[in-house]
This record gives sequence, structure tokens and C-alpha cells, in this order.
Amino acid sequence: MTTQPLIDIRGLCVGFRGRSGSMLPVLHGIDLQVCRGESIGIVGESGSGKSTLALAAMGYLKHGLQRISGEVIYNGADMFTRTAAELARIRGGQLGLIPQNSGQALTPTLRIGRQLDEALRLHCALPAGAHTARAIDLLTQVRLPDPAAILRRYPHELSGGQQQRVAIAMALAGEPDALLLDEPTTGLDVTTQAHILELLRDLARTRNMAMVYVSHDLGVIARVCDRVQVLYAGETVLEGPTRAVLKTPAHPYARGLLASIPRLGESTLPRALEGRPPSPGSDRTGCAFAPRCALATDHCRAIHPPMVQGGTGQESRCLYPEQTAQMDMSGSGAPLSCCPRNSPLALALDTIAIRYDRPGSFARFMPARPGPPATVDDITLTIPQGETLGLVGESGSGKSTILKTIAGLLPPAQGRITLGDGTALAPRVDKRPPDQLRRIQMVFQNPDESLNPRHSVADILAQPLSLYFGLAGPELRRRATEALETVRLGAHYLDRRPGQLSGGEKQRVAIARAFAAAPEIVLCDEITSALDVSVQAAVLELLNDLKARHKTTFVFVSHDLTVVHALSDRVAVLYQGRLCEIGPSATVYAAPSHPYTEVLLNAVLEPDPDHAPHLLTADVAELSPPACGCPFQRRCPVKLGQRCDTDTPPWQKGADGHAIRCHIPLSELNKTGRG
Repeated sequence: MTTQPLIDIRGLCVGFRGRSGSMLPVLHGIDLQVCRGESIGIVGESGSGKSTLALAAMGYLKHGLQRISGEVIYNGADMFTRTAAELARIRGGQLGLIPQNSGQALTPTLRIGRQLDEALRLHCALPAGAHTARAIDLLTQVRLPDPAAILRRYPHELSGGQQQRVAIAMALAGEPDALLLDEPTTGLDVTTQAHILELLRDLARTRNMAMVYVSHDLGVIARVCDRVQVLYAGETVLEGPTRAVLKTPAHPYARGLLASIPRLGESTLPRALEGRPPSPGSDRTGCAFAPRCALATDHCRAIHPPMVQGGTGQESRCLYPEQTAQMDMSGSGAPLSCCPRNSPLALALDTIAIRYDRPGSFARFMPARPGPPATVDDITLTIPQGETLGLVGESGSGKSTILKTIAGLLPPAQGRITLGDGTALAPRVDKRPPDQLRRIQMVFQNPDESLNPRHSVADILAQPLSLYFGLAGPELRRRATEALETVRLGAHYLDRRPGQLSGGEKQRVAIARAFAAAPEIVLCDEITSALDVSVQAAVLELLNDLKARHKTTFVFVSHDLTVVHALSDRVAVLYQGRLCEIGPSATVYAAPSHPYTEVLLNAVLEPDPDHAPHLLTADVAELSPPACGCPFQRRCPVKLGQRCDTDTPPWQKGADGHAIRCHIPLSELNKTGRG
């Protein structure tokens, strides 16, 4: 590792011009130095300036932002003084970016192979005939199954996690000297995330590559970063070695973030940080964190604290770092509201099968031949009123597909879905009456695809309020403000458009829109994946409170198994569109019975530098299930033999509704537990 920083940001101030004409800072005097072979983690709440800082390192600012002062030096020269031609050569080649939203990085009208070929052509000195082989190699590195088939697909034909892996492969195509990663594993399942992080760690070592890793996932930061820089309200409040920052943080804000994280071994909700960060342009007198800090005094509110070196190698912007060390970091939040026993039925799925393949117009003239296995098959679930059912599994396991079918966005190939009163839901949403539409609401994984960029937040929230309740005028705006406040956003967001919001803020608006309809059933598709840990904890409290007060039923899809554990009454585990385990959350997490469930739980990351995931040594991702036998047969670490290849595994029932689908006797699996 050289002593000369490859990326050297000095006193960077970035802001925008307010309505009064004055500049409102978003970043305040940021210093950041990254050497070759070094990985720096940037953490903080949504809106703290993390993504703005990462993009500024490329010499790029979003529309409306301006550099007020400071320098961004890359490889010896200021990025903001380079010519457009110089920047074009650096970006994507010497300096790679993996964005948070893969949908913005991929062109929807071009096949994946064409897009990878363009990246290789622009940034690699390879002969044209070698591009396809290199593209397949890149897709293999990011664990995409059947890379040759992926190259022929369009982005919309891939799941969100698969799209994100393509974006990572594109960023690695130019073999960059430095890599900027803006929440790159947000849409990835736990096993894929763990493998991708191992890949990034290896690349940083073997290529001597610098990495700036922006994330709200402190487990990810613990796994890949050498140092951590914590941002709050656009300024650095803590900086130091990863071990020191995560084990003994010297700032109350960092301790609050750690307390907001759900843990795999705890079934209680995490504790959310009270209050919200100050808005840009607000009074900067005193410590910015003082209104939310349990240690704050009048002295804190009067004096802006400088960065001070501590004994553990940390620099902290706090007047009382010694008292900070005594603060509690446990996440004992509100108790989980459990579904009452013998609750009436809210929703039932009966032998649902879903296919994406559709026969062409000439298929009826062709000889009959067996088609590929159904994407989702034989899904039977009953969900009581007031229950939260968690759907977990790797990317492509059918979780989001099931939600879309319940919502009427994707008609099933067979089976039926009924409400608790026995009313059958029409397969398509356009055939459902308004009352059924109101009763079932869905929050999508990617708010950029579900929020109209031309509408203000007020317009977005007005849609369900006016459609279902006939509200208008001042009452409509009042109810829209209430909806925003439930997700910890204020009335000043009403006149903003999605493009003016951070990723976490956009997701909160999407959640507020769903809740504004006063639904009975809410389908949650990775709704906390774009949220920082403190807002995530607040949203989990909100969902828990709605369930307690209104007996709202939730079907909760998430790659984050700790979040599912914290919120769900029951968990259903899916592999390749097939159920393999279902049961009470406490039972499944304490002693997973199915080998696949155990693989998932062993890959979970903790915000602890000493924790390492246990991965399968010879793990291969799959694009589709086998034609017969157990869906997990090719990857199972305890495969029995020929029977797993040919025979469909039976359901085995245990206590309290716990059941697995496996050839190995349940009694034998329970002896091993999680290991």
C-alpha cells in the first residue's frame, strides 16, 4: 500500500441554491483519503451525503448541486478541472462505479451481452473475438447462473438481484484502479452477497485496488472495509479503524446506529433513533446531533465540536467521547406484536403455479413437447388476519413473483387466491373492484420504478386518498402530511419530486402511499432494503404498531434474514419457486431443519469484524430447478443419493405447524441444528 492517496478529497463543500438565493450546504468540509489497496466504508443515515460524496469522487454532482469549495484529487489532479474527454477515459476504466439502483445503470432496450460488450470495448484492450469469453467470465465471477443465457436476456427478464450482479460485472469490466460502491449489495440475497464481498476483498488485494464503499449495512462494512467514516447531516462525525468504530464507537450517533440493527440471535425489534437529521440550510450552531443525543448539554448546543483524536485510533466530533463509551448499544426496542391464536383467515393461496414463459402464436401447430418447469409451483399458504408471514430465499426463488400474483399483476397459470371471507380474487388487477384494490396494497422494491418522476410527493400521496376516500383540498393535504409523518418525513417534502429525494427517502414515500389507503393486507417487497438502519428500525416499529392497532396482515419479502426474524410470526423458505420449509419464526431460526435454510442462515453477516459467514466451498448458483427430484439436490451439502435426484421430497410435519420438504427424516435434521 502506497502512502500517497489515490483519492484525496480536501475540505469538500457541496450545496444547492435555495429559494432565497443563498447556498444551502449538503456536504460540509469533508476530508477523505484512500490509498491503493485500501477499503473505506462511508456510513450514515439516508440524506447524510454518502452518495453525494461518492459521486463527487468521480467529479460528478447531481443536477442542482454545486461545489462550493474544496478539491477532489484523483491520481494527482482535481477531477473538477479535468476536461470532458479526460473524465470519459477515467470513468468506467480507471475509476469504476457500482450504483445503488441497477435499473439506472442498465439500458432497458439492450441485451445484457450488448451492454457488457460496450463496457469491454471502451475500457479494455481486448480483441473483439475475446469479448464474449470475458463477459461470461465476469458473469461467472458474480455468481450468475448460465452466463451464456444471461447475455441474451434483456434487463427486465432478470430479477432485481440478478440486475445488480450485472451492474457489478460491468463496473469490474475495465479492471479499475479504484471502485466506488454505492449500496451495491442492497438487492442481493445473503449467500450471493457473501460471495460478492469475498470477490471484492480478493480483487482489492490482488489488484491493489482502492475501494470506497457506501452502505447502511454495517455487517457489509465489517466484512470488507479497513476504515470507516461516519457522516451525519453532511459532515464527518467519526472516523477510524473498522474494528474500533464497530466495537467501541466514540460518537453517540454511531452507537445509535449499531443499536438500530436487528440481530440474528434476537427476536425483538431493534431500537430506532429518536428524531430526524436537520434539513439542509438549518441552523448549524452547536453539535448537529445534539437534538437527538442522550448526552447533549447546553455546551453541546452552543459549541460546534471539532474532530478530536481518541485513544483507539478514532477521530470523533464529540465533546464527551469518554461518556460515549458507557452508552448502551443493545437493540432492545418495542416487543413484537404477535398474531393472536385462532385469528380468522385473511388470505389463502391454493396450489399456485406461475409461469413466465408464454407459448407463441404458432405453438399450437408444433408437436407437443414438455416445457420448462414452472417458475413457481405448488404454493399453498394460509395467512391469518394480523399475521406477518416472511418469505425468504435467494434471488430468483420466486418471492417477488408470488407477491405480484397476489396483487394481480401476474396471473397464475393454475390455482386460486381467496380472501378470508371466501371471496376469490380475480387473477388480474384490472378485473378487481375498488374495495379489493384498497384492501390489498403493495410496496415495491425499487421506488424509482413505482413513483412517477413528474409528480410531487403531494400528488403521489393524493392518489389513494382521493381515489378511496374522496378527499380534496386542505383535508387532503393534512392527511398526506400525516402519511409522511408515519414514515418520519415532514410536510416540507410534499412539494418535492422523487428526483430530489435520496434512495431511502423515496422508499419511505412509497411506503406512505401504501399505508394511506388503510389496507388490510400489505405486500412488502424488500421495502427496507434501501433504508438506513435507523429508519429501517422505525419502519419495523411502524409495521408492528399497525399490526397491533389494525390487525393488518403483512406478507414480507426480504433478503435480510435478521429483519425477517425481527418482524415475522412465521417464515416460509423458498428455493427455485418451491417451498422447502415453513414454520414459526422462532423455531426456524433457532434450529433450521432444511439444509437450504441452514445455508442461508450461515451466510448472514453481523456488524462484527470477528464474524465470518460460513459458505459452501463449491457453491454454484442455478437459473432454474431440475426437472424432477429435490429442487436443492445440486447444491445440498447432505444429499442422500439417487433418491434426491428422482423423487419429489415429502412434507414432514413437526410441532406448532413447522414443516419441511426433505428426504432426510426430520428427527435426524433436528439433531444437527444450525452449524
